[in-house]
Amino acid sequence: MQIDGNTHLVGLIAHPVSHVRTPQLFNASAANQGLNAVCVPFHVKPPQLKAWLNGVSTLQNLRGLIVTIPHKEAVAAACHKLTDAAHLIGSVNAMRFDHAKGWWVGGNFDGDGFIAGLQDRGHSLVGKHVLQIGAGGAGKAMAHAIAAERPAEFVVFNRSPDRAAELVDTLTSAFPTTPIRMGDDNPEGFDVVVNATSLGLRDTDALPLSPDGLRPGMLVCEAVIRDDDTPLLKAAKERGCGIHHGQWMLYGQIVQIARFLDIPLATEFVDHILGPPD
Repeated sequence: MQIDGNTHLVGLIAHPVSHVRTPQLFNASAANQGLNAVCVPFHVKPPQLKAWLNGVSTLQNLRGLIVTIPHKEAVAAACHKLTDAAHLIGSVNAMRFDHAKGWWVGGNFDGDGFIAGLQDRGHSLVGKHVLQIGAGGAGKAMAHAIAAERPAEFVVFNRSPDRAAELVDTLTSAFPTTPIRMGDDNPEGFDVVVNATSLGLRDTDALPLSPDGLRPGMLVCEAVIRDDDTPLLKAAKERGCGIHHGQWMLYGQIVQIARFLDIPLATEFVDHILGPPD
């Protein structure tokens, strides 16, 4: 791929930014598909976010931005228009600038990416008993997408009960026919267990739940993205559970975000570049 005056720019903003993997995946996939587009990471500290957004909105060849920690909720307030998912969740992980109208449009694809990753690996949540650990920014998006899949039961646990209660109230209003409630971190009796926290990024992190309740036949899913198994996935393997890596959520997100920014990345090109994580 050669960058020239016709290259479409996509920015990624984070703080810190050194750990991100999206630019590598996006750029390799775009090059493999013959697209003249490039994703560039930008290290933007929260105090400078508003000024930075004002400045970058003047770039005519900027297709949009991919947004990650800790800016997802802050950029939502900077958007004049939000997709339905972003509005319900209150956070944004992709945004594009409408030059004709002079405003940012924000979307959230964390949840859709998680479901797309599951489906790509042949998993369905329909009629399943699902436990999610975590109700933060990504957790809220994942929870909305999970509830939309019509599970038989959906239980949310968060270390801060107030945050879990707020999420459950929102989900219950949006999906009144789906049984949704707060619970604890005991995975026993569930078909699918989802870690939507950041625990597991380092080997020294505590497990997000007690592994004693994990049983053969369960599917244990991660939002944490690593090249190898997280401590939770290792524990799940040892107990005969199926595992689902965080990379698959990233794969699903990248394709959908690119389409939101009018860059037609294809799923097969994304999968081809990094290969299956498991």
